[in-house]
Amino acid sequence: MGDQTHVSTRVMGTYGYAAPEYVMTGHLTARSDVYGFGVVLLEMLIGRRALDKSRPSREHNLVEWARPLLNNKKVVGILDPKIDGQYSSKTAIRVAHLAYQCLSQNPKGRPLMSQVVEFLENHQPKGEFEEDQLLRSGSSSVTIYEVPKGTDDTTTEGEKQK
Repeated sequence: MGDQTHVSTRVMGTYGYAAPEYVMTGHLTARSDVYGFGVVLLEMLIGRRALDKSRPSREHNLVEWARPLLNNKKVVGILDPKIDGQYSSKTAIRVAHLAYQCLSQNPKGRPLMSQVVEFLENHQPKGEFEEDQLLRSGSSSVTIYEVPKGTDDTTTEGEKQK
């Protein structure tokens, strides 16, 4: 609101997704949300949960374990095998680099969410309606597609049948 750039609150949220500066100060900003999105993106890329105590101790925290590997072409070795063949390794490396940027310890080093959206829109599979392109994480899946221009994406199935 006005010239205020953050919201001060009691620190709440799920451990593993909250930005470091939010945990330390309680100041929540738009860049804090970018960090949380980076964690979700990392989960989809690697196919692991943000926190997993069943892994070896150095791998309990996905961000701490994987972030150093994200800015390296060897990242393809830790990607979820379920996405193999769905995306080129070049695209996977670029998305991993995006996750690396989103997970920057310095909030000013993170992209704006509008930049993240633009990047992802420019790196999605080409085709009119690619619903079959999935990033799978465990038993859940996320379909990444763009609603074709001229389509009212707010219309419900019931309204379409009228």
